[in-house]
Amino acid sequence: MQEKQKIRKKLLDLRNSLSAAEIFERSNQVMANILGMDDFKKAEVVAVYISFGTEVNTHGLIRSIMGKKKVLVPVVTDKEKKELILSELRDWKELSSGSYGILEPKKEFVRKNDGDEVDISLVPGVAFDVYGNRIGYGSGYYDRLLKKMAGIKVGVAYDFQVIDKIPNEGHDVRVDKIATDKFVMTISI
Repeated sequence: MQEKQKIRKKLLDLRNSLSAAEIFERSNQVMANILGMDDFKKAEVVAVYISFGTEVNTHGLIRSIMGKKKVLVPVVTDKEKKELILSELRDWKELSSGSYGILEPKKEFVRKNDGDEVDISLVPGVAFDVYGNRIGYGSGYYDRLLKKMAGIKVGVAYDFQVIDKIPNEGHDVRVDKIATDKFVMTISI
């Protein structure tokens, strides 16, 4: 566990040192790589996180695919239980600042989806490794959500967030691919 905390701190510090221009440029390259993936092109239902802070920015991608694909986004339903659900997003105007200051659908626009029809999900993370292991922010929200979801799971990160090895725990959910600003990697275990 301490090993994960060290990795999390180091990579968050690195990510937080990026300038706004670097985040914009790198995020655009990550999104171009995702848009070029056959799995993404074929997907009809896409689950995608709504980025905040220095995360790879997903706002432009979400806006560009709404109306062309069914877009599902996470919503915190219970902070105590650390629970996320997926909700269908139909218009950017349906969002407002939600839990932790992250954009989420307003209550009247929450359209719960159980995730069994997801073709591809774009998964945030602080770190990923070449085996598909992931480190998030440490609360387990996303691991619990990913366990319920169908489809291909794609970790989304800047290239420096992909490292050789992350300690894996039983509750951790691996991703199938990783998309960065420099490459798209298929995990073969």
